[in-house]
Amino acid sequence: PVPVPQVGTNLTDLRLPRRVTVRELGGCMGPIWPSYYSECSALLFVVDASNPTQVSSSCIQLLSVLSAAPLASVPVLVLFNKIDLPCYMSLVEMKSLFRMQDVVSCATQPITMLETSARDGTGLAEVLQWLRSALREPG
Repeated sequence: PVPVPQVGTNLTDLRLPRRVTVRELGGCMGPIWPSYYSECSALLFVVDASNPTQVSSSCIQLLSVLSAAPLASVPVLVLFNKIDLPCYMSLVEMKSLFRMQDVVSCATQPITMLETSARDGTGLAEVLQWLRSALREPG
């Protein structure tokens, strides 16, 4: 099936090895995102790498999220998704358009970037590995 933009909120439980709940909030839900920040331990920010018209909007949303005080030390994984489509922009192009070097240097939280395809699973293993590492309990 063709992935569709997320509208609303979905909850998914993962075992990494402890149980972790992933809350998925679509971009149109941006105005309510701050109500979930206090319970956030790690953040996955998904960008449609095949939609150049949304790049500026996605970048503004990312900067807003990164500047939120409750997320100041929360690890962030930026996923450039839909790399299976012929019209996708490469990681190099997306980093340039988002000015990721500047974003990373100004951010208080650690930021990682990956290319993914939700459709064919490309990058999924790396996402799960990042989650395991980011959510590792101290000590």
